[in-house]
Amino acid sequence: RLCELLDNAGRGWRKLAKVAGVEKRFKCSEEELEMCSLKVLEPHGSPTQCLLQLLAERDCTLKYLLGCLERMGHPQACQVLSTAVQNMIRIAVQPESQVVREGAWVSLTCRASGPPGLVYQWFCGKQEVPGATAPELVINTTTPLSQPAWYICRVSCGATFTFSRWAHVRVEKSSSPSSASGYCPTMAGLQILRQPQPCSLAEGDTLVLECRAIGNPPPQYQWFRNQCPVEGAQAPQLQVKLVTTAERGSYSCHVFNLFHEVWSQEVDVEIGEGSRQTFVAPQSTWSRGQQECPTPSPAPPSPILAATDKVALLIGNMHYRHHKQLKAPMVDVHALSTLLRQLDFKVVSLLDLCKAEMEMAVNEFLLLLDKGVYAGLLYYAGHGYENFGNSFMVPIDAPSSYTSAHCLCVQQVLRSMQRRRTGLNIFLLDMCRKRNLNDDVIPQVGALQVTANIVFGYATCADAEAYELSQGELSNGIFVTFLKRWLLEDEKITVLLDKVAEGEWGAEGDSDPASGPCQPLLPPADMGTLEITRGRQALELRSNLSERRALTDPIRPPGQDESSARNLQWAKAHVLPESRHLHFDCGVTVQLGFAAEFSNIMIIYTRVVAMPKDIAKCEARLTDIPEYLDVDLKYTNKESPEELGSPLAATWSLDCPSCCLYSRLCGLQKLQQELAFTICLQYRYHGVDDFVEERQTVSVGKPLIAKLNLA
Repeated sequence: RLCELLDNAGRGWRKLAKVAGVEKRFKCSEEELEMCSLKVLEPHGSPTQCLLQLLAERDCTLKYLLGCLERMGHPQACQVLSTAVQNMIRIAVQPESQVVREGAWVSLTCRASGPPGLVYQWFCGKQEVPGATAPELVINTTTPLSQPAWYICRVSCGATFTFSRWAHVRVEKSSSPSSASGYCPTMAGLQILRQPQPCSLAEGDTLVLECRAIGNPPPQYQWFRNQCPVEGAQAPQLQVKLVTTAERGSYSCHVFNLFHEVWSQEVDVEIGEGSRQTFVAPQSTWSRGQQECPTPSPAPPSPILAATDKVALLIGNMHYRHHKQLKAPMVDVHALSTLLRQLDFKVVSLLDLCKAEMEMAVNEFLLLLDKGVYAGLLYYAGHGYENFGNSFMVPIDAPSSYTSAHCLCVQQVLRSMQRRRTGLNIFLLDMCRKRNLNDDVIPQVGALQVTANIVFGYATCADAEAYELSQGELSNGIFVTFLKRWLLEDEKITVLLDKVAEGEWGAEGDSDPASGPCQPLLPPADMGTLEITRGRQALELRSNLSERRALTDPIRPPGQDESSARNLQWAKAHVLPESRHLHFDCGVTVQLGFAAEFSNIMIIYTRVVAMPKDIAKCEARLTDIPEYLDVDLKYTNKESPEELGSPLAATWSLDCPSCCLYSRLCGLQKLQQELAFTICLQYRYHGVDDFVEERQTVSVGKPLIAKLNLA
């Protein structure tokens, strides 16, 4: 809408660029303005869209943009932006009306979500309450009010605001019959007897916080973490098993009854890393100071390299905002994740990440690497480049002329992995390695440690491109096409990658000419014999590996590693919400189920499992999905998995029941709070043409990768 209003020569995008450029960091060069103006030559190009993108890359805020539009004297554009901001401000916790006794303290709470920098202001009637600019308003009722006081909270961002609902506070004198009836004088109000205590735990421990209170009527409880209510935590004791770093924060308990409320003290809960395991070997191999046996004996066997963990992070970027779209990363990441799980790797597979999300995903990956981890594997498929010997992975939000500042440097990731002392560091980079002419900065990566445990498998050589095979929706990229044929082989990792590059004669190449012309030709076994990429793409292997280390090396037997904190955190980030049944007032029961396509892509399906006889037809549809998730509405509430637009539907739909409506939710890493949506039931009775509608709001917590709080 802003583009429609500003793509003109009057009070348009050029004037916005001039007004915004008053602040030096937002000033656009002549070349950038020329680039914006040339957008009119594109079929759907917009100079305003290009300008807004330039401002966004320089961290221009909504507040500053709104101020620029006001100085331009463009009320229509101001109204569009203000309405958009207002729609982003949502009251999550509304203040509640209360009846309290004279002399008690009253607390009203209003909490909202929206753009950064929300400002709160409380009002009593039409008058501002001086200094009341916090989400919580505390009122002293020592001086009784002559009539109920009405309070409301205004939440604003710049000149845009929204109001909470009204809450009224009625103060009753202690001597009034209505307030004294049923009260024990020593128990008037609420009193906390036991406060929660701060604690420091390791990952995998059990968190226990307790808050005990007395009152009449009996108190009720609601626990909060970082000022947000904890779902289902409505008992005096809060207990969370198998904690991870996602549970750390500030905790408090809201204690209340019909007449009063009080807050416990706020306590900090620190969650550190759990104990780390190391490689195991036969005791005789590592024992020291044993008495020598007088008779000769054979040399002890070599240590058995057994891993306490093998972890992998797979990232595939496809839907770039300013660059060519790719097709193969989805299928490549899925194929590798399936194979690596067969090798007992803990795998997280993510699609379409912006820079901040890639950084957070890598940081969480690094938390799981340490001396006890045998292998850490990072696979990336997407756009990339190589400058001055450093490789860069390009996120989906990289601007049209990106530099190293917009990308992730692989060598910096390696340096961080080395600090974690992982036994084997493997990088599989399925990306181009052409030089980026827009980037002439030499990044200061720092000196790498001298370790013999690094393997780089590049899909192509330096200053060359990596290609996809366009053979339908399920085609892999060329690198993974050959890699997946050898990945399960019990070979040293460098030998395995050599086979991908060069293959073995007679293992799986062209058929024997003696077999006759009617025999089908098998595909080449290695990249080197693929005719269409000969001279254009060839795998490059870099390694300083000295020992024989393979992806197939065994992990510690089950049971001895069950307390591993990293295992618990990794597993917790892959838990789907439990299937549940929703019961509607009309007598219809709807099953709500879930399936995972990737660690950040979830399928939700609805199915009517019970229906009264007087209802002729009914359907349960998914609505009110959070706007910040990557959800294409044309891929929601479909009658078959194949209609969701994913070529991988067949891989997860086998476990789903029939006669469902399917919806595909992408970008779960963007979740900043628990996932909530609405199930809309539409049904029609026999002999009636009109449909009736019932709705139920459902919250499923933070599913899959959202538990790692990457947003």
